[in-house]
Amino acid sequence: MKKLLAITGATGRKSGGQFARLVSENIETIQAMFPDGIRALVRPMADTATLQSLIPSIEICRGDCSDVEFLKESLKDVDTLVHIAGIHFSREVVDAAAHCGVRRLIMIHTTGIYSRYKSAGEGYRQIDDYVYAICRENNILLTICRPTMIYGNIHDGNIITFIRMVDRLPLMPVVNGARYALQPVHYTDLANAYLAILLNETTTANKDYILSGHSPIMLRDMLSLIGKKLGKRVRFINCPLSIAYAGAWMVYCLTFGRKDYREKVQRLCEPRTYSHDNARQDFGYSPTPFEIGITPEIHQYLASK
Repeated sequence: MKKLLAITGATGRKSGGQFARLVSENIETIQAMFPDGIRALVRPMADTATLQSLIPSIEICRGDCSDVEFLKESLKDVDTLVHIAGIHFSREVVDAAAHCGVRRLIMIHTTGIYSRYKSAGEGYRQIDDYVYAICRENNILLTICRPTMIYGNIHDGNIITFIRMVDRLPLMPVVNGARYALQPVHYTDLANAYLAILLNETTTANKDYILSGHSPIMLRDMLSLIGKKLGKRVRFINCPLSIAYAGAWMVYCLTFGRKDYREKVQRLCEPRTYSHDNARQDFGYSPTPFEIGITPEIHQYLASK
């Protein structure tokens, strides 16, 4: 069988793009492992200029990762697949991988499976269970990575929202005083972890890894830190969870169920902190402290204004 590496999500602006950069920096090692080449599965209209400048020999396959036929064609002769494009494509990806005889899968999923709220976690758990079953049936070596909230640049879709709110609002609205802990992880730490997992098959195959941030931080402290780096004093206006939840119920009733924010409001106060000890022990995972990692993102935000 050919020794070919495939990657989804390699043109992304977060960990996928950074992973491609790390592959480029370690190209001799990667080529020794995969002498038949590297293949990227990208969206039809994706800009691949940066990717191709980093890895000139890379093979580009354009298509939709929800299209199993595209995946089956693109995964021919692939030995190992690093799937960064998203958990919502994982059913199709694992089906195509099994069809093509892919030997090893590294899949980026989410700590959302641990949510105690049904709609937030149940869909993710069902995808996980499906992936596990297909890999067992087809003897595919599987490693699942579970990042927490990803941050690190203005495209993160998470912390950038908090930065904008702190910058623009005279009063920061919070639920229950924002006294609950989060553990955001920098996208470059994730890319480093994906590479370490790829390079250490013996240690990491058939294991799951939580990839959380350096240490938990209270949302209130996170917002205050962002304010300090923006040169602003953060003033909070608090709404008890009971009132916020009652408001979500009112919206649900007034819209006859078309807009349902009830569980989203409940999850606002759900702690999301997880140990990454297994990743630290197996491949030296050492994520960046939030107060350090957030600084370049704030600089990018200010520059973008």
